[in-house]
Amino acid sequence: MSTVPVVEGWRHVSSGKVRELYVPADTADVAGATELLLLASDRVSAYDFALEPPIPGKGELLTRLSRFWFDQLRDVPNHLLTPSGTTTPVPAEVAARSMHVMPLRMFPIECVVRGYLVGSGWAEYQQSGSVCGVALPAGLSDGDRLPEPIYTPAYKAPQGEHDENISFERTEELVGPADAAALRDLSLAVYSDAAAIALQRGVVIADTKFEFGRDADGLIRIADEVLTSDSSRYWDAAAYESGNRTDSFDKQIVRDWLSAHWDRTGTPPVLPDEVVERTAARYRELIERLGA
Repeated sequence: MSTVPVVEGWRHVSSGKVRELYVPADTADVAGATELLLLASDRVSAYDFALEPPIPGKGELLTRLSRFWFDQLRDVPNHLLTPSGTTTPVPAEVAARSMHVMPLRMFPIECVVRGYLVGSGWAEYQQSGSVCGVALPAGLSDGDRLPEPIYTPAYKAPQGEHDENISFERTEELVGPADAAALRDLSLAVYSDAAAIALQRGVVIADTKFEFGRDADGLIRIADEVLTSDSSRYWDAAAYESGNRTDSFDKQIVRDWLSAHWDRTGTPPVLPDEVVERTAARYRELIERLGA
């Protein structure tokens, strides 16, 4: 595994599957910080496992996508700090793959929105006619567009454990009815706006997941990555209309290879060079298609 980068002026405090979190060097911990640095690595994960080797340039590409979408969705409060709200400079060598952000009290919910029936949703629909407890019309096929986007939240499990799909009622128990409704409504609105923007550029957003937190003033803000190739399933719209529902701009290449070569027990196999190269190329193509 790659080592954690040393960033001048900042102190590393935690690692996720893909991102590193830093506080200013003179700050004791996240609780006492007024600014944070979120650094995207080139690591890739699938099925809640970190994989080897990394995807070259992935951290910069995903950061660029997040910034693009934060700008497109500027009416939605987000966690990015403006220069006037920062005091600790970000070194030039990590600037392209980092985001200077405000601390938030994060909700323990992954806010998943599905506009199309695919992946685990399709597998569940075949068994039950529903997805995460949301009943769907009969007769749908793999990859079909849903009559309306659906909200299917998940509980964010601690690092090293698997996230768990939960009902909306369970989110009400976890965060309270008002916040549960706010997270659902925000997620559906952001997905709908982003899906329309992407479609104008010939790209379908089949599904995505968001994370939200509350700032010091109590305002709910969208946080972490947003609508990246890691958190979203992107398809070529023209290919989709012609019947090709596998022409993906995300890490589906990685998922497909793993599904064919690993039973999800033990340590994941090392990704072959060809899979790494194809995935990196698709990430770059999505950036170009969106004009990010």
